[in-house]
Amino acid sequence: MISSRRMAAVDENAEALGVSRKQLMESSGNAVAREVRDLTDQGASVAVVAGRGNNGGDAFVAARFLSDYDVSVHLLGRRETITTAISRENWDALTESDIAAEEVSDSRALDLGEPDVIVDALLGTGVSGAPREPEASAIAAINAADATVVSVDVPSGMDADTGEAPGAVVDADRVVTFHDAKPGLADKTVTVADIGIPEAAELFVGPGDRNVLGRDPQAHKGDFGKVTVIGGGPYTGAPALSAQAALRSGADLAYVACPEPVADAVQGYSEDLIVEPFVGTRLQPTHVEDLLDRTSDRDVVVLGPGLGDADDTLRAVRKFLAGYEGRAVVDADALQVVPDVDTEATLVCTPHQGELAKMGGPRESEWRDRMAAVESFAADLGHTVLVKGAHDIVTDGETTRANRTGNPGMTVGGTGDVLAGATGALLSVTDPVGAGALAAYANGRAGDAAISENGYGLLASDLLTRLPHALYDDD
Repeated sequence: MISSRRMAAVDENAEALGVSRKQLMESSGNAVAREVRDLTDQGASVAVVAGRGNNGGDAFVAARFLSDYDVSVHLLGRRETITTAISRENWDALTESDIAAEEVSDSRALDLGEPDVIVDALLGTGVSGAPREPEASAIAAINAADATVVSVDVPSGMDADTGEAPGAVVDADRVVTFHDAKPGLADKTVTVADIGIPEAAELFVGPGDRNVLGRDPQAHKGDFGKVTVIGGGPYTGAPALSAQAALRSGADLAYVACPEPVADAVQGYSEDLIVEPFVGTRLQPTHVEDLLDRTSDRDVVVLGPGLGDADDTLRAVRKFLAGYEGRAVVDADALQVVPDVDTEATLVCTPHQGELAKMGGPRESEWRDRMAAVESFAADLGHTVLVKGAHDIVTDGETTRANRTGNPGMTVGGTGDVLAGATGALLSVTDPVGAGALAAYANGRAGDAAISENGYGLLASDLLTRLPHALYDDD
């Protein structure tokens, strides 16, 4: 099954792969027409009731494929109010044919006649809440008719993800949905139509995955993430890179908890960081209670950048994870303790291949073999794993994504720290697999932009200013 938000992302990813929305609409409309043909004989009466979005566009295409039937198309509104260019194009193509098509300015006067079949294409999967006018009156007219009702993608008025209907809803006899079943359709008679979306649109991270990043204009400071990086000691650049990457990826606040002797150096990388020093030269178990208290009201912890692998530091990592119940990204030397820790935390682990092996994970050279092996490893581990490589693999053991942005110049030190910080910011606003997948995609795009300017002399810090463009700008 696939959620409505995920379906919208897959549609956009398919377009980025060269499969246009116009192609998909043509296939969708054809699938609806096939369903109508299966239900009734040639020449039967078919009334198409269409809204002004792409759902209506699918129905305009279906009407063209049903030209040997007695078809009438009722557009709820004026042509000028159709919201997408491809739907307008298909309306125009329809009106140039011999098919009866009308613009309905008053839904209360909608007259469907006595059709054998009604095609419901008023509201698609992207609409939520109770239908308002003119759709509410049109739904009532559809339900009052003595006809078999075929809904396009989802019965109008129903939430495709939950099956709930907060207001008027079409009582559909059949539903033709596209690419994959929708969770809310479990109790309906459903045909799932293959409309030509390639596997890569769902497997590989693409521009559509960024649809989780919208912001409410009334948002306040902190709504998009308070991230704490626990790191530093042997190294100062790593935690600073991670924290800056969190900010560049959309987090509102970034804290760095680090040993006191390196606090000034970490602060020196950016005035935007909030540095919270602790006593000593490296993380130790005695610091954990205070760190758990500090991070209790933060959204995400990034644990590991620059910590080193001293025995007492690794004991502190174990103790922190055992007591932490929030969301965390675990990176670098901290990764090796994860398999042996019993924790209530939600973890995204970000190893490269060598670190994965230290965790007891698989070594597979071919990326598809590695994907299957890492999926099994993540299921056993009980956490999300993002394995970095030429093809990044992100999986929680059930949902698996791959990313192919990035380049060999990103073998330079620090790019993994940037990825960890970006993952932390995105984990504040979306699910673990989605956060890891989108962070890998953005990190790779930032690296691709950096190499186009700097060649193989790119630095990890070059990625920082490019992350916002990778996440928020169109390709």
